[in-house]
Amino acid sequence: MEREIIKDLIAWKNSNRRKPLILQGARQVGKTWLMKSFGENYYDSYVYLNFEEKDIEDIFSEGLDAHKIIKYIELINNIEINKENTLIIFDEIQESDNALKSLKYFNEQANEYHIIAAGSFLGVKLHAKSSFPVGKVNFLNIYPMTYLEFLKATGNERYASLIKEYDYKTIENVSHILINKLKEYYLVGGMPEVVQSFVENENYSEVKEIQNELLNGYLQDFSKHAPHNLVPKIIKIFESIPMQLAQERKKFKYSSVEINARARTHEEALGWLENTGLITLIKRSTKIAAPLKFYFDESTFKVFMLDVGLLSNLLNVNADILLKDDKVFTEFKGALAEQYVVQQLQQSNIAIGYWHNKNTQTEIDFVVDISNKIIPIEVKSGFNIRAKSLKSYIEIHQPELAIRTSLLNYNSGSKIVDLPLYMINNVCEFVCNLNK
Repeated sequence: MEREIIKDLIAWKNSNRRKPLILQGARQVGKTWLMKSFGENYYDSYVYLNFEEKDIEDIFSEGLDAHKIIKYIELINNIEINKENTLIIFDEIQESDNALKSLKYFNEQANEYHIIAAGSFLGVKLHAKSSFPVGKVNFLNIYPMTYLEFLKATGNERYASLIKEYDYKTIENVSHILINKLKEYYLVGGMPEVVQSFVENENYSEVKEIQNELLNGYLQDFSKHAPHNLVPKIIKIFESIPMQLAQERKKFKYSSVEINARARTHEEALGWLENTGLITLIKRSTKIAAPLKFYFDESTFKVFMLDVGLLSNLLNVNADILLKDDKVFTEFKGALAEQYVVQQLQQSNIAIGYWHNKNTQTEIDFVVDISNKIIPIEVKSGFNIRAKSLKSYIEIHQPELAIRTSLLNYNSGSKIVDLPLYMINNVCEFVCNLNK
């Protein structure tokens, strides 16, 4: 399956500022496949080390000298490592403190070698280790597959190309197809194993079965990896998210987790869950100015899940109803549409917040920082595009551009641009192209 992130990996390989690379992302988003595919297709060879396997730790038995580690890897794998054309993969690196520390020494002593590392709970590990050497590694975030990647994986490359090329006239003629594919994506989501199953069988029962396995695996991971005292709170927070997203106001409430829950009792559990990559916090912006992330209110936020397909599963969305009726787009108070938009915007690594005016009680679903331009994005889950909040925001903040995304076709007004939901993945390129 083609992943857009490969372009970032190629750029890393060719960069003059290349350092050991850490891939961050939740379990099962395809990190291992991505690293192996990258090594297979863009290097002469690769060597794969999984630190969950026994005896791998012996590589560091004589210290953390980078050149000695290379020699040991060559010895136990019976290979010769070419410093420019062999990719060295450290998988599940969170299992080895020494392996994690060694990245510093590779950067300082042997940066000519190409090292890439990943781990299922690496985010938790890194946040727990304040002594981790800042500036000695590069980072790259890995997320589930986007809608465009889903189109390509399911044999619909030409539709993905139309979106990438901004061929609005042709897109309008095939919009019904793109909307139907969007329904599929809402149900299947972007978890690679689920997408692969759908590509091979187009069986929604099997899709749901694999999603259930993933969700059950996450719950087991909580018990295995989280501090014992946090596990019940983590599980309750995770299980509360679909219900909270299905409310009219999607602001996260600790009281919706359990009766006596408060920030002081549950914020550590929420932080642990965020560090796994399984949830995303979208914070309220207290000021519309760049850089947007400087004005986030750390105490007021919405919590989104990793994947829209997993959210559909937990909301028990019926496949037959979804595929035959547009009503699914407006059910659950737009939860699926907003989850989908977050999932697409994340891929661009831009600051994402939301705006709420306490005086008028109006709210913009998302505000994003693109090249120091703060762009409001109002999400309309169906064909109804009444946008009282967006008009209020425009009157107050006078933005250069405002985006309303829905199932309607593209339309460029004086201030508000209607950008179809199935094109929101391209929003950064879209904004940049408008300025040319």
